[in-house]
Amino acid sequence: SSGINAEYGGCLLISDELNHASLILGARLSGAKIKVFRHNNMAHLEKILKTSIVMGQPRTRRPWKKILIVVEGIYSMEGTSCNLPKIVELKQKYKAYLYVDEAHSIGAMGKTGRGICEHYGVAPADIDILMGTFSKSFGAAGGYIAGDRELITYLKQESHAQAYSSAMSPPVARQTMAATEAIMGRDGTGEGQRRIRQLKENTRFFRTELQKRGYILFGELDSPVVPLLICSIARLCAFAKTSLANGLAPVVVGFPATPMLGARARFCLSASHTRKQLQWMIDLMEEQEPVLGLKLSSRHKSRS
Repeated sequence: SSGINAEYGGCLLISDELNHASLILGARLSGAKIKVFRHNNMAHLEKILKTSIVMGQPRTRRPWKKILIVVEGIYSMEGTSCNLPKIVELKQKYKAYLYVDEAHSIGAMGKTGRGICEHYGVAPADIDILMGTFSKSFGAAGGYIAGDRELITYLKQESHAQAYSSAMSPPVARQTMAATEAIMGRDGTGEGQRRIRQLKENTRFFRTELQKRGYILFGELDSPVVPLLICSIARLCAFAKTSLANGLAPVVVGFPATPMLGARARFCLSASHTRKQLQWMIDLMEEQEPVLGLKLSSRHKSRS
């Protein structure tokens, strides 16, 4: 229920090309100038930073009031994580600001579930704006914006989304607090830490088994967002219908949300998934594979 306003102009947002649609829309609504860098390409990001500082604003060539780098902790359609240490290094080098969307990484990444900062060993204080959602790892609704006192005070006073939104309902607030206490290990049960370990085990098992069989997956080993490359829209639709008929409901995404030949199915793993369930999913995909041709890896031997 918060928004970043740049209505006074003179601000620059530098956004990863694969940022979520909500970030892209928010950037457009802010009124700031937007530049896009290639996904996780730190050389391209630095080039844009350097050029923007040297050239200044269009026409007037005045210095930018603020330069804000916008990235995601884990990219929801790629399963990749941002190169946070290098981004922080560039942010500090060029005196920019950094906004990190942790919707998919908070509660899932890091030894104790504290997100992308813990995963990479980066101090949260080095991130100017940390945003996350309570609808995923916390099992509730809403979200949060974290930053210094000056930023939060400004948002409370100036953000239209904050001023005209309703307060979080008591049950949702209590669920969020309970999930936070569990993740932090303050509930006295150890359940939160057990689930974080289980999620990592599930993720590594599922990814390793699929890749071993010749499926092409995007993302990193510890990312619980597991996109399976299918390429063809027709094949994607057939996979979705066949899976659903057999009790599996994968999220399928195609053009224009992905490149024309980048159609994919996305699996979002949970600590609640059992090894038996994950194996059943793999076996079901193996049953469909001879008909749909889901194994696109060059390491997979062609069928005779």
